[in-house]
Amino acid sequence: MYPDFSYLFHDLLGTEPDNWTAIIKTFGFFLFCAFVVSGYILKLELQRKEKLGLLKPILVTPSKNDSRWREIIINTLIAFFVGYKIPFIRQNFDSFKEDPSAVLFSSGGNFLLGIVVGLVIGALLYWQSLREQRPTEPFHVRPYQKLGDILTVAAISGVFGAKLFSVFENLPAFFNDPIGVFFSGSGLNVLGGFIVAAVMVMLYVRKLGLPIAHIADAASPAIITGYAVGRMGCHFSGDGDWGKVNALAKPDWFFLPDWVWSYSYPNNVSKQGLKMPDCDYVYCWELSPGVWPTPIYEITMLAIVFGILWYLRTRINIPGFLFFVYFLLYGILRFIIEFARVNEKYELLGMNYSQAQYISILFWFIGIGGMLYLWKRSKSSTV
Repeated sequence: MYPDFSYLFHDLLGTEPDNWTAIIKTFGFFLFCAFVVSGYILKLELQRKEKLGLLKPILVTPSKNDSRWREIIINTLIAFFVGYKIPFIRQNFDSFKEDPSAVLFSSGGNFLLGIVVGLVIGALLYWQSLREQRPTEPFHVRPYQKLGDILTVAAISGVFGAKLFSVFENLPAFFNDPIGVFFSGSGLNVLGGFIVAAVMVMLYVRKLGLPIAHIADAASPAIITGYAVGRMGCHFSGDGDWGKVNALAKPDWFFLPDWVWSYSYPNNVSKQGLKMPDCDYVYCWELSPGVWPTPIYEITMLAIVFGILWYLRTRINIPGFLFFVYFLLYGILRFIIEFARVNEKYELLGMNYSQAQYISILFWFIGIGGMLYLWKRSKSSTV
């Protein structure tokens, strides 16, 4: 497994692990790729719906309040943070390679360099803003041109929601080390990320004046693709999002490789399992016995769901219907996969399921209820 790129290059090129390339964390890389791929698919769908006349250009009225000062201040603060942290990162590069977020969110840094970098960047931005000619009359923006803003809202709120729900799943660890757990790069709850991101994006889309139902339909296959790519990060980094122990012998009928049946996740980023012999690297842990590689199963199921949504997107003419299909299919998928995963169970109304399974059951009702409501409403409107 590859907790970071230094382990990947070790296998590909024979270089030593834990070198400077260790700052590129595998999970974070796939998380970034997930947003890129999702954004591309969402852009295709927004453009398709625009050609069909389902999405109209957005009328933007320039604000009377000059927003350049807000932009300059925000970017100046970011520049200050970068300048403040650069010396500290250089001095603690070994720690930064292992856990970048812990170093970035620590209090260490060079205040003077931060001030200098911030002032220089702030002055350059102010000089540039004086040369810009900002529109004073209302103008139109095509919906897909707002994609960057939509993805930014989804990314920030999604990561926050994923981490928040993950904290709820493991409150004892959070209370022991609140800062360390919350700012750790591992431990993200996909369902929590989706719920928070969906709410925030819906509010933003509504503010833009775009039809929420059509945007939700366009986002459905994009979200599923992002999940699949993100789960690749879980698998390749070995972040602990695997299944229960599988010490069973592989049956004769199972034609796939052994690691699809049971996998030990060597060099996993979670540092779980037994110490690997003759290994002096940072990540030297391997599970024994192996476990069900549930990320592989979930990626496969997500690919199937994506295929279904992609097929239905041009065949369903009821706005919002596809989004509720997504709710139902993903709820079924996640409910099933949870039986093989290692998660704490909670007793509720005579049931004993994980947090994700209870949310999945809620997704079933939302999906079925939403589809029935939209279908009946479409029928009544044609009468």
